[in-house]
Amino acid sequence: MKILVINAGSSSLKYQLISMTTENILAKGVCERIGLGGRVEGKNDKGISFGYDIELKDHTAAFLEVKKVLTEGEAKVIDDLSEIGAVGHRVVQGGSVFNASVLINEDVVDNIEKLSDLAPLHNPAHIQGIRACRNVFGENVPEVAVFDNAFHSTMPPEVYIFPIPYEYYEKYKIRRYGFHGTSHRFVSNRCAELMDRNISELKIITCHLGNGCSITAVMNGQVLDTSMGLTPLDGFMMGTRSGGVDPSAVLYLQEKEGWSPDETDTVLNKKSGILGISGVSSDDRDVKAAALAGNKRAALARKMQRYQIRKYVGSYAAAMDGVDAIVFTGGIGENTRDLRASVCDNLSFFGIKIDDEQNKLLVKGKEGELSTTESKVKVFVIPTNEELVIARDTKEIVESLRTTIKDDDE
Repeated sequence: MKILVINAGSSSLKYQLISMTTENILAKGVCERIGLGGRVEGKNDKGISFGYDIELKDHTAAFLEVKKVLTEGEAKVIDDLSEIGAVGHRVVQGGSVFNASVLINEDVVDNIEKLSDLAPLHNPAHIQGIRACRNVFGENVPEVAVFDNAFHSTMPPEVYIFPIPYEYYEKYKIRRYGFHGTSHRFVSNRCAELMDRNISELKIITCHLGNGCSITAVMNGQVLDTSMGLTPLDGFMMGTRSGGVDPSAVLYLQEKEGWSPDETDTVLNKKSGILGISGVSSDDRDVKAAALAGNKRAALARKMQRYQIRKYVGSYAAAMDGVDAIVFTGGIGENTRDLRASVCDNLSFFGIKIDDEQNKLLVKGKEGELSTTESKVKVFVIPTNEELVIARDTKEIVESLRTTIKDDDE
């Protein structure tokens, strides 16, 4: 079976076509600037790349271009869309309605739409992607929604309830949901495989570190706690997001600066974090270069982020009463060697010892163990693969559906 994995944004559509026989990526790419012009880029498993500008007035037009690049031209990988057995969609917010991946129908779409208040930048775009996909592929191709927060649905109430009047949880379902769930799910399970242990026996802390960052405590295969909250803004500082800030500081600034809710959102989500402190960039590579050149604010931003990561790791180890393994993933987690060293060096009380040479080698998509044989806690770098999680869930649901239909026919 071949499965098309879709991640639709408000003005973009990322795709991967995966052969589930081998779990190899046959083709991948992105349609950008939808409604703002248009650009299509991608490559196939033979290494043939392409890129061109074209008018993309909406997501249906983007899907038509995906169809074209998959079935026509030098980079084609299939002869016809009928070779695609199913489509898996990434959906950021499933709220408390969805705690697992589901086959998409109109009720599912309606519920995703109702949850848009919790993810106004994401869920409406996902709905556009789902409907546009149906316009191009027809209703005979099953579509599956895989929710970013579903892996976190095992958190107990004492973890996910915020200490505000309970009525607001009852009225609006304001609570901790968490995000990056497919990533945390993939790397925690892969960590257990690398340790040759059953995940149900392990306490793992997974650190997804990119422009958006989150840390998750995975205890016996289930999420106990995660750093992101109602939205991806909570937790520790990220590329442009502030992470947790004293609410009174926000109220104070709203009063002094006269910010509207939208302006407050812009400052906290797009002008804070590494960018806000350094004044240089949200990209760690740029900030590192500036820090090495003597920029004190850039150096401070990097120190702050490392401190906050260590604080979360330490608190989650306390929450689980121990830790067996720590995993670094995401663009920064997979490639920033000095960050990994800084975090681990200041967790020596756990008995962590890392191999400096291994730390230097594990970059650019390489998987492996950082810790030495004497280390009491295993430390790994594991490149994440959220698309593969989506494809696997999609395959499982579609095959189960076909089995049910077959049994009914008999």
